[in-house]
Amino acid sequence: MKTITKEIIQSIFKKRESNSHKGTYGHALLIAGQTSQMGAAVIASKSCLRSGVGLLTVDIPKEERLILQTALPEAMLSFRENNISVENFSAIAIGPGIGCSSYSLALLKKTLAAHNRPLVIDADGLNLIAQNTDLFHHLPEDTILTPHPKEFDRLFGDCANEEERIAIAQKKAKELRCIIVLKGNHTHVISKDDILLNIVGNAGLAKGGSGDALTGMILSFLSQGYTPYQAAQLAVYLHGLAADLTLNRQSMESMLITDVIENLGAAFQSLDV
Repeated sequence: MKTITKEIIQSIFKKRESNSHKGTYGHALLIAGQTSQMGAAVIASKSCLRSGVGLLTVDIPKEERLILQTALPEAMLSFRENNISVENFSAIAIGPGIGCSSYSLALLKKTLAAHNRPLVIDADGLNLIAQNTDLFHHLPEDTILTPHPKEFDRLFGDCANEEERIAIAQKKAKELRCIIVLKGNHTHVISKDDILLNIVGNAGLAKGGSGDALTGMILSFLSQGYTPYQAAQLAVYLHGLAADLTLNRQSMESMLITDVIENLGAAFQSLDV
């Protein structure tokens, strides 16, 4: 097992080119939120934009459009009722706040069938797969799954401890040809070949919304052209580092994930040191 270090992240990170434009940094699609549950969509969208993506479209129920338009005028909207075509986006994330209804299941199936490149699946997307395990066979290679321990156990069976969970995660990463970001006190990025341990971050992230922010960040890096393995490492490290920087003004008890997102800029700046 290796540790994700600042030096590793600096070797992966690509500085923004002065002659670039928004098309240089990809067009992400985030499928998130449902009626009366839009917090996850807002958080994931904001972290995605703060992580450098060129364009972001958020697929949401039309009746909830004012929330996104007010919170994030930089994001474009697609209304779920219009059945957006997913083929032409640089990368896709699906799951935060979409619920586990039959409608959400159909939406996930459609996304998996139409998008043959790596994507990010989190939250309710993972719960839907746990309830419909045939979907494992439809995951594009190098798809990134981002479960917390309970979501992991729903997907792959109950584990007695973290060590067992990590061992099963690597077995499943090989079997499914995917990348598993196993969230926890120390998040692990697990591929078929390796296990990476992230040691930055703190218990202030042990709150609702932290996973949604991480999903948005991974989506952003995927859209910018990083490999799935690189995107996962960058997101996990910078997410944790921003949380550590948040302690300059907040305590672990008081910090909100929106505070952490506001410190992503400082986290990026630290890579230049």
